[in-house]
Amino acid sequence: MATVFDKFDLTDRIAIVTGAGNGIGAAIATVLAEAGAHVAVADIAAAAAEATARQIVDRGFSAEPAELDVRVQADVDGLVSDTVRTRGRLDIFVNNAGIIADQSPLTVSAEELDRVHAVNFKGLVFGSQAAARVMIDRGSGSIVNITSAGIDGPTPALAAYTTAKAAAHQFTRSLALEIAPRGVRVNAVAPGWVETPMTRRHVDTGNEASSSEALRSSRAAAAPLGLAGDPRDPAYAVLYLVADAARFVTGAVMRPNGGMSMLW
Repeated sequence: MATVFDKFDLTDRIAIVTGAGNGIGAAIATVLAEAGAHVAVADIAAAAAEATARQIVDRGFSAEPAELDVRVQADVDGLVSDTVRTRGRLDIFVNNAGIIADQSPLTVSAEELDRVHAVNFKGLVFGSQAAARVMIDRGSGSIVNITSAGIDGPTPALAAYTTAKAAAHQFTRSLALEIAPRGVRVNAVAPGWVETPMTRRHVDTGNEASSSEALRSSRAAAAPLGLAGDPRDPAYAVLYLVADAARFVTGAVMRPNGGMSMLW
């Protein structure tokens, strides 16, 4: 008899996760592999992709690295095509690649807007399009886009970042509606603050250990649940959305953020 655990079993599923060299992306790749999927660990930093894939394989799960610049549509299309050719299918695509930049909406430059939106929005569109094409042909598949808590609450110093994530949020809903009749689900995960190499780079006190601890404490104090985010928190949300347990879910946005959305 099937159990609830079977609904989260990804055995024989083929997944691609972008921006998976570290942080949330690495956690997503690891969790999907732990659930049984073969994961293409894609990152613009080849060494980071290789390190994450090696850690997964060393634990007895299935993964391979892939160097990928999501800003280059031909490269994204190529990775999807190569995956289908070598693995026979593509079941899961997670658009996680992202960058962050501190600029006020009053002063953000055209160059900075282009730089951030090229990764956080256009790269997500390229990945979604490439994955959707092959999934539509098979009549099944799941795309998950990683957005941000910034889609709900304004952050003046992150104008380029939050506007790109808001665009990704609306694109997710539009694509979900468009391809739902074709059997392909599209959802998003909008994490709150999570300590990652990217978020740590925004702490500059000269003492990495104390800065990290202080930042986690301040973020935990601000959240209704009294917790700071861990990279696996959004990863578990992704696992649910790509699994058979979520077969009736599309166009949704999950918000693993400790309850912060309730305050906005």
